Amino acid sequence: MEKRNNLLNGQEPAEFRQKIRIVTALILVAIFILLARLGYLQIIRGTEFKQKSENNSVRFRNIKPLRGLIMDRNGVVLVDNRPSFDVLYIPNKNKGNELSIEKLKNLYKGKSLEFLYDQSISKNAKPYLPIKLEKNVGMEKVALIETNALDLPGIYIDVSPIRLYLDGEMLAPVIGYTGEISKEDLENSNEKYAYGDVLGKHGVEKYFDSYIRGRHGAELVEVNVYGKEIKNLGRIDPASGYNMVLTIDSELQKAAWQALEGRAGSAVVLDTRDGSVLAMVSSPSFDPNLFNSGISNEQWNELQNNPFAPLSNKAISGQYPPGSTYKLIVAAAALEEGIITPDTKVLCKGSFTLGNRTYRCWNKHGHGYVDLHKAIVESCDVYFYTVGKMLGVDTIAKYAKLFGLGEVAGIDLPGEKSGLVPTKDWKLKRRKSAWQMGETISISIGQGFNLLTPLQLANAFSAFANGGTLWRPYLVKYIESTDGKIYKEFLPEKKGELKLSPKTVEILNSALWGVVNEPGGTGHAASIPGIDVCGKTGTSQVLGLPENEKARRMKKIDAFYKDHALFVCYAPLKNPEIAIAVILENAGGGGMVAAPVARKILNAYFEGKKKDKQPKVVAQNKPAINVTH
Repeated sequence: MEKRNNLLNGQEPAEFRQKIRIVTALILVAIFILLARLGYLQIIRGTEFKQKSENNSVRFRNIKPLRGLIMDRNGVVLVDNRPSFDVLYIPNKNKGNELSIEKLKNLYKGKSLEFLYDQSISKNAKPYLPIKLEKNVGMEKVALIETNALDLPGIYIDVSPIRLYLDGEMLAPVIGYTGEISKEDLENSNEKYAYGDVLGKHGVEKYFDSYIRGRHGAELVEVNVYGKEIKNLGRIDPASGYNMVLTIDSELQKAAWQALEGRAGSAVVLDTRDGSVLAMVSSPSFDPNLFNSGISNEQWNELQNNPFAPLSNKAISGQYPPGSTYKLIVAAAALEEGIITPDTKVLCKGSFTLGNRTYRCWNKHGHGYVDLHKAIVESCDVYFYTVGKMLGVDTIAKYAKLFGLGEVAGIDLPGEKSGLVPTKDWKLKRRKSAWQMGETISISIGQGFNLLTPLQLANAFSAFANGGTLWRPYLVKYIESTDGKIYKEFLPEKKGELKLSPKTVEILNSALWGVVNEPGGTGHAASIPGIDVCGKTGTSQVLGLPENEKARRMKKIDAFYKDHALFVCYAPLKNPEIAIAVILENAGGGGMVAAPVARKILNAYFEGKKKDKQPKVVAQNKPAINVTH
């Protein structure tokens, strides 16, 4: 009772007061520890944890789509996709952006690996916007980064699709290549592109990019400080691009590529019945797979400065004097205009004189008296000098344009050039001077101002062979979706009509057949037993050579002064199927150099037809399977 009264009177025993002091002390110590810890975290390590907190964030990831496949006319895949492993870095808002990069460099150095990113991270770099340090790295680098991820905050491996060009150089000028969009492309394009997007840079890849590239996807992911994904917060799948089925026959393309044997020039093979491109070769070429890893400045400059222009598609952009292949046009014009008859004869003594200038025939001994048939078969220059003078340049130009020369053929590829068919008005406007008769003499044998592309040459002879239809050459057969359904089909398109009389066609067909199959024919090297090949050889001067024979020989020593070799043909004579144009740069005579190339292509084409007709053989010792529908 007394103790109770003491408590009520406000008097605490010593034991109770001691406990109160202990509890109070513990609370004060706890508060002190908490404040000390908070101070340590906020003041001493505040910057570090702030950085970690910011890095542990939600990231928007752009998912690149698969570009559509590119296949040949038989479904053989020419261009596929494969995964690319890229090294990306996410900068933060604080200083020390390059710390992780320095660590990565040291790791590479320890493994004798080269670090390809040679720039410094800008202080103004946008936080959380990925910077691509390296593209398409090998598995050794991938493994090194993944195993050291904890020491490389902000650096991670991103997987994206890149192109795999299965035929490399053989089809590069036609199919092209891809690359990341440039600042210039981004500014000039009407399409919705963003930095880092991949688009076609050349050939089919560029011309049909809107179909091939597909549609981007996206996803939101939560990542930790080391860039590792913690949680996927949402995803929109990308849509693959459409597949392109070309008119190219890959086996015939291979035969044409091998036939050129690495020499500079071009070969074009057209189907005379519809204008489809069966093969198109431009040499030298380049490996489009080089662009997947980001081509070096040294490699790019080497390609750009190569005098043989490997980056260009010479089949559509190479412009050459047609040489004696042009004699078909001059002969057709002369017959149609009534300037000559098949029996008109000209005496060739090896040269032709106009005023005080002498124009030589390729046969310095002369051909004697020649009519039209012999003039074409043996390619007599003097005969066509004479006929060309009678026709005049404007009449020749009229027929050249009927054959589709002097304007683009309209193929579905970027970069096609129009060539040149000169006229009096053209020279007056362009050169500010009047046309000279001597220039007509040169024009008559495909020299002078005349220029055409291999595609134009093949298309002109194709129109003559098929009865007069000038097709628009086309390279894409149809576009299909990923499930194989045809989205868009490209049908033959008539571009013009070559209205020649049946008699003219008969006369010239006979002469072109004689070029390849008769004794003395300049194109005999293209003859194939059992196949009526018709064609015309051509040799065109790169530069006008001086009259002095010693000076001529001295200039011809330089390869770049040698003549271009041309040969154009179609086969067979009755119901022709293909037309081929071959141009080899600085290679010499067309009959000796270009005609054998065409023969190899012709052999490949007709051998391929035989294989297609062979019945399928059922393997022995295995029962045939009968399927009932």
